[in-house]
Amino acid sequence: MGQSMPKRWITASLAGALLLGNIPADWNLIRASAASEQAYATTVLELQQEVAEGLKARNTSMTIKYKGPTRNLQSLLKKAIEGALDSDPYTKYIVDRYTYSWRGTSGAAKIILSVGYRETAGQSAYVDQRAVAILQDIVRPEMNDHQKVKAIHDYVVQHLQYDKELEKYTAYEGLRSGEAVCQGYTLLAYKLLEKAGIANLIVEGTAGSRLHAWNLVKLDNRWYHLDTTWDDPLSPSGQQPSYKYYLLTDSQIRRDHNWKNKYPAASTLYRESLNVLASGGGAEAAEYETLKRQLGFQLYDQDAAVGTASELQNQVKRELESGGLTVTVRYAGTERRLVQDLGSLYDLSLANVRYLSEPLEGTDDLRVEIHWENR
Repeated sequence: MGQSMPKRWITASLAGALLLGNIPADWNLIRASAASEQAYATTVLELQQEVAEGLKARNTSMTIKYKGPTRNLQSLLKKAIEGALDSDPYTKYIVDRYTYSWRGTSGAAKIILSVGYRETAGQSAYVDQRAVAILQDIVRPEMNDHQKVKAIHDYVVQHLQYDKELEKYTAYEGLRSGEAVCQGYTLLAYKLLEKAGIANLIVEGTAGSRLHAWNLVKLDNRWYHLDTTWDDPLSPSGQQPSYKYYLLTDSQIRRDHNWKNKYPAASTLYRESLNVLASGGGAEAAEYETLKRQLGFQLYDQDAAVGTASELQNQVKRELESGGLTVTVRYAGTERRLVQDLGSLYDLSLANVRYLSEPLEGTDDLRVEIHWENR
């Protein structure tokens, strides 16, 4: 029953319309005066700070006074707005559109910035409150950052469904309705990771030829890609998530994702990082070993491969003892031989045996997910 992972796309992106040069006739010239010196921004950084404060408050209209040469004001404003947006990734991706205009002299100007948002101030506050409450439910005090990332990933995947109508873009809409496009998945993951104290960024790129967004997560001073949208198997809410797009390197995710903007490099295989932690001893070694198994990385252990019908039966027997109905194994053999060996599982009084196989990355073996029913 093998099939490829479903692909989900975002169909809208941030739009900024820059309106300069068309000055309304009824605007008055802004004259500098000693009494209003403190009211003026005089540098790009000061402009950026004022814009950032307005965006954080979700102001739809901002009036900014600027004192300084205005011959390059368009360039300065562009840098200030881009800097303000980049300083707060969450806000950047809920800004729907913005326009600005200005009126002034060669040495001073009054700037009007108008902004449209996908989330209101109240809705963003709701997301903050829900994020704190969610973390209280899914994160235990003794958890390390690696465990927190998995808990957050699993929550997002299991509590959101992809919005097939392509109408819900925000974390707020995702939390309220249970549906969102990739931007909503990414924003919710961003907010949960941020509230958990885990540095992360939002990557803006493409998957195939479509616009897409996902997270870039920092763990132990290394960066990894995390795509909760593509790890959602499109099954009903609450089902087991996939980890195919969990903490990947640049080269791993570039198989079907691309981006043009500059982001921190992700060059370390997460399974290798986790293996080092699991084999390092100490109180947390057992927790990292458990995390390895949960993510399926135990398949990379030296003695993990099976290649005969009896070895396959032994793997299934162990799962049967715990009442399980599925197991994932590393199979050293061809697909044709695998099908023959899977037939032997009916000797264990199983019914409706089915499987999904794919190459196990970095090896010549297969990753095989086996499902069955008890007779």
